[in-house]
Amino acid sequence: MLIDLHTHTFPLSDDSFLKPDELVEQAKAAGLDGICLTEHDFFWEPANARELARRHSFLVIPGVEVNTEDGHMLVFGIDRYVYGMHRMRDLSTLVEQAGGVIVAAHPYRRLMPFYPADDELWSLALERALVSPAFRHVCALEAINGHGSQHENLFSWQLCARLGLPGVAGSDAHHAREVGTCATRFQHPIAHVGDLVRELKAGRFNAVNLRAKAEPEDL
Repeated sequence: MLIDLHTHTFPLSDDSFLKPDELVEQAKAAGLDGICLTEHDFFWEPANARELARRHSFLVIPGVEVNTEDGHMLVFGIDRYVYGMHRMRDLSTLVEQAGGVIVAAHPYRRLMPFYPADDELWSLALERALVSPAFRHVCALEAINGHGSQHENLFSWQLCARLGLPGVAGSDAHHAREVGTCATRFQHPIAHVGDLVRELKAGRFNAVNLRAKAEPEDL
């Protein structure tokens, strides 16, 4: 199954130009099997997400993108905001208690060097990134982000390799044209958020760049 783990819709994400119905229609047209709604620090009401899925006969899984002191985190398995979630340790405790998972979104942000062609700066940036406390609490990194450049996503892939963590892909769509740029392929069927959490924990997935014929490991 091809699922986009990272999308944003208006009005819950006020920087998005995508309406929920438009997002689902675009995802279906792109050949995806499902999408995750990951608004910025806002949660979908489960009933509203179910109604959106029913209306389109399409898999819609609610999640959230939490802005923490250590970067943005895609979180699945919790359904409300709790004060303190901006601290990574507190977020990790809440998610663990709920039986959910955390994925580091666009991990290259604020970590990769300004001059990516400089090998020494690149290596130093990777070394600094490895000690980020955030990565102790995640099950995967977003190795392909739809907004990321080739260098940015390469940095994320190399960080995955150095940390020994798997990589997922998410479009981070805020506009219709961005839907379907990349997605995560899961080996087993997913019907709800519980299935998604189980498969993310098990690592039975791979990131796919849908803008290119090559698989992400060929980047």
